Amino acid sequence: MFESLTDRLGGALKSITGQAKLTEENIKGTVREVRMALLEADVALPVVKAFTDQVKERAIGSDVLQSLNPGQAFLKIVQDELQSVMGEANESLNLSAQPPVVVLMAGLQGAGKTTTVAKLAKYLAEREKKKVMVVSADVYRPAAIKQLETLAGEVNALFHPSSVEQKPIDIANAAIDAAKRAQADVLLVDTAGRLAVDEQMMAEIQALHAAINPTETLFVVDAMTGQDAANTAKAFNDALPLTGVVLTKADGDARGGAALSVRHITGKPIKFMGMGEKTDALEPFHPDRVASRILDMGDILTLIEEAERKIDKSKADKLAKKIQKGKGFDLEDFLDQIQQMKNMGGLTGMLDKLPGMGNLGAMGKQTDAAEKQFKQMESIIFSMTPDERRFPDKINGSRKKRIANGSGTQIQDINRLLKQHKQMQKMMKKVTAKGGMKKMMRAMGGMGGPGGMGGPGGGMPPGGMPPMMR
Repeated sequence: MFESLTDRLGGALKSITGQAKLTEENIKGTVREVRMALLEADVALPVVKAFTDQVKERAIGSDVLQSLNPGQAFLKIVQDELQSVMGEANESLNLSAQPPVVVLMAGLQGAGKTTTVAKLAKYLAEREKKKVMVVSADVYRPAAIKQLETLAGEVNALFHPSSVEQKPIDIANAAIDAAKRAQADVLLVDTAGRLAVDEQMMAEIQALHAAINPTETLFVVDAMTGQDAANTAKAFNDALPLTGVVLTKADGDARGGAALSVRHITGKPIKFMGMGEKTDALEPFHPDRVASRILDMGDILTLIEEAERKIDKSKADKLAKKIQKGKGFDLEDFLDQIQQMKNMGGLTGMLDKLPGMGNLGAMGKQTDAAEKQFKQMESIIFSMTPDERRFPDKINGSRKKRIANGSGTQIQDINRLLKQHKQMQKMMKKVTAKGGMKKMMRAMGGMGGPGGMGGPGGGMPPGGMPPMMR
């Protein structure tokens, strides 16, 4: 996420952060480089100007020039101003209104609106413990209604049926009545999108908004459209009383222009960002954490929260006890570790949130190769019998041939997997002996550096990451 912006800002800030003394001249030179980095990241010009003016004004002040570590003080100013541009803190949905809380979703066609409705329904059900109903008021695209019905089934949300013969206002009013009868806490209303902003579209959604008076009106926008995302958001904000923005496809946005521009241009907070195609790939937008990621300081808090939600603690405890009893770490356990890491967004998703991983773009080929290797490992283990998984030493030449044929791999791939498992087995014995795992995690928690694991919000709790990544 935002790899090119991270690289460019990193290059601009590298020369200044290590300096023991700063002058007005080298501050101005660095600010010029920061300005170019932001413009190349497709950040809107008014945002770039306001940002760099504020950084320069604060940096030339006595706080930086008289600081014991002026380079770090300058970096802190850049981080603070990045955070300020995107909003001081996450602004959550207003769920305290009389139920059903109506949330109207607006946006252009292709921004991922319908998928976002399903993601938000899952988020509200799982993390906010709300009963959610969804409805499609898109009468121009029959496939949209069917798509939402399918997604509602996947995320276990209530679905209110609608048809292209109905008027959007009638659909929404009927859905509100149905949500009341079903005692739903939240009703998410999907609306029609267009390929571009037009008068008919705006008039229709304005009338719908006036008729149902939603508690929240969220604008869904594709982050990869960069500065255009901010401009489109402004057009919708001028027509509707938006309460927030959802950035979709943020995982594919290497530039970061939309994330840095939308709040400043519209005055409305970014409340969520979509980080992938899966229905659980929606994160609350925390400006401080995103600023930290952009400056390659990692996002340990989000990583910990993901671990808390996605790692099966009972399995982790069971595995630790099993190893402590000397029963060994078999291939079933190995497979389980791979799958838990996949649940955390895979290797790339995890590295992206660790400090010092801003060169992930340059590492792309290596991480892609590692992801492929994990998939291959899964295929190999799935091709084994339960007995072979529990007792890998039984796997002889003829068994290796059968496993290779079943998994579409070569015998050397089987040998490599068995060797890696042996190494993993030794490591697991070492770290679990005499509280070694806890010592290791404490050591990780003490890692220093700005925004590192020992920085603000840092520290990785025991059990916070799968053992294969510890």
